[in-house]
Amino acid sequence: MTSESELPRAHGVPPLMAKLRHVPEDFRVEEILGYDADGEGEHALLWVEKREANTDWVARELARFAGVPPMNVGYAGLKDRHAVTRQAFTVQIAGKPDPDWTAFPHNEVKVLASTRHKRKLKRGALRGNRFVLVLREVRGDRGRAEQVLQSISERGVPNYFGEQRFGREGGNVAQARAMFAGRRVDRDKRSILLSAARSHIFNSVLAARVERDAWDRPLDGEIWSLAGSRSWFGPEPFNDTLAARLAQGDIHPSGPLWGQGESPATAEAGKLEHEIAAAFADLADGLVAARMDQERRPLRLLPKELRWRWLDKDTLELSFELPAGAYATVVVRELMD
Repeated sequence: MTSESELPRAHGVPPLMAKLRHVPEDFRVEEILGYDADGEGEHALLWVEKREANTDWVARELARFAGVPPMNVGYAGLKDRHAVTRQAFTVQIAGKPDPDWTAFPHNEVKVLASTRHKRKLKRGALRGNRFVLVLREVRGDRGRAEQVLQSISERGVPNYFGEQRFGREGGNVAQARAMFAGRRVDRDKRSILLSAARSHIFNSVLAARVERDAWDRPLDGEIWSLAGSRSWFGPEPFNDTLAARLAQGDIHPSGPLWGQGESPATAEAGKLEHEIAAAFADLADGLVAARMDQERRPLRLLPKELRWRWLDKDTLELSFELPAGAYATVVVRELMD
C-alpha cells in the first residue's frame, strides 16, 4: 500500500472531486522553526521563498553564490517542488562577509531576509509547517464536505506517510527490496530506501487499524507517543487519565518504525504489528540487517488551526498547521478524490 489511493480513509467516502496544485500558488508551505536566530555566529541564516524549485538544488545554488562547499549549507526539511514554499537555510561563511543575497541570480528563488546564527540547520530541526491550499473545480456535496472538515478538526486523520516518501509510482519500495537482496546503492539513496521500507510497514499497520476503527483509540498493549516529541511510553492499562490525555491531544496511539530489537507493543497491538511485519518479512529483515533501531510514530495526526473558506462556488481554500514529518496530502485526501 504505497499509493495514497489504496489506503483506507477514516472519514468515509470523500465528498468532493477537485484539482490540487493547478498552479504552484495553490500549494503554499511555510516552515515553523520554533526558535529565533542567534543574531551572531559564522552561519548566515536565510529565509528563502522558492517557486517550483527543488530544496537540494536551492542549497547547492546558495553554496555556489556564497563561494562555499555544498556541505556548508544546511536546511531543516525538504519542501515540495511543485509549490510556493518558505523555508530557512544556513550558509557557513566563517571569515567572509555576507554576499548581497538580494542579488541571488534565480527568478524562482528569493532571499527574503538574512541574519547570523551560531549553528548549522540540521534535518528535522523544526516545529512544523503551515499550509494554505486551494482546491479548484470543486464538485460534490458541499454540506457533507463541511461535516468532514469539522470531523477532521475534532478527530484528526490517520498519520500516513505521503506518496512523496515512496518515489515515482511507489518505486522506492521495490528498490529497497533489491538493495536488501544485494544490489549496491550510494549512501544518500540507501537512506531514502530504508525510509521507504519503514514507511511501507508503518502505513500497512496504520491501514489495518483504520479498518478496525482503532487509529485514534488504543488497542490492548498500546504504546503511546507524546505529542510534539519522539518519546513514547507503555504499555499500561488504559484509564481515565490516559483517556483525558488522548482527548486533549497530548498523546496518540503509535505504530512501528521497524528495526532491530523487539517491538514494545504487546497483546492485540503487538500481535497486529508482528503480523504485518511478517507479511513484509523481506523489508522487516532488511531493516534489522541494516541496524535500524525500533522507533515509534503517532498513528493520529491532529491539524492545528484548521480553517476553510469558499473563494467562490467551486474554489475552496484550506489552511492548517502540521508537526514536522506530517503530510498535508493525507489531510486533503479525506476530503477529496
